[in-house]
Amino acid sequence: MIDPAFLAVLRQIFTGLQDSTVNWVLTGSLSFALRGLPLEPHDIDIQTDEKGAYEIERRFASHVSRRVAFSAGERMRSHLGALLIAGIEVEIMGDIQKRLEDGTWEAPVDLNSHRRFVNFEGMQVPVLSLEYEAQAYQKMGRLERAEMLRRFG
Repeated sequence: MIDPAFLAVLRQIFTGLQDSTVNWVLTGSLSFALRGLPLEPHDIDIQTDEKGAYEIERRFASHVSRRVAFSAGERMRSHLGALLIAGIEVEIMGDIQKRLEDGTWEAPVDLNSHRRFVNFEGMQVPVLSLEYEAQAYQKMGRLERAEMLRRFG
């Protein structure tokens, strides 16, 4: 059972982006829970492109807790920001790139080729395919989550 507070925030995000051209998907634990995986979400993760990250920030300006900015870590880089809506953190990730074994960066994720839709309470929620998610978790070294997604998918 997904906490109703998360569903209310998801509906607010869905409604706020419905009439936009923002190319976005839900990722992470909430997207898995919407598909029936036994996970309890602690935040909401939105993946988009660079332009979309800044547009989401603009559309939800009154909820910004961390402004979108380019950020690079050892394994990943992206245009990152966060919202705080009804006490729930919503992480915004634009043009995520993962570092390859040779040290170079892969191209930003092509959301369109991995997008699926989950019909949930009258919303057609865009999510990433479980196959893609399993590969992404594998690349990040999160092997247990990758295996769980493979088994479920």
